[in-house]
Amino acid sequence: MLVLSRKPNQSITIGSDIRILVVGVDRDHVKLGIEAPRGVRVHRSEVAATPVGKGSAEADNPRDARGR
Repeated sequence: MLVLSRKPNQSITIGSDIRILVVGVDRDHVKLGIEAPRGVRVHRSEVAATPVGKGSAEADNPRDARGR
């Protein structure tokens, strides 16, 4: 595992087309902005384990995590 330190408004890039920006830090919360191509799915880890299908949040809302 690679561990990086970033301050607000600093970012990291994965490959040539995925950018993760530290939008804000407030006590024990970090807000991240993720820029990725439309075809890249972005999920929180606690949601990713949920199977896609009837009853899942993804089945009810076909938009991805970036609201597209």
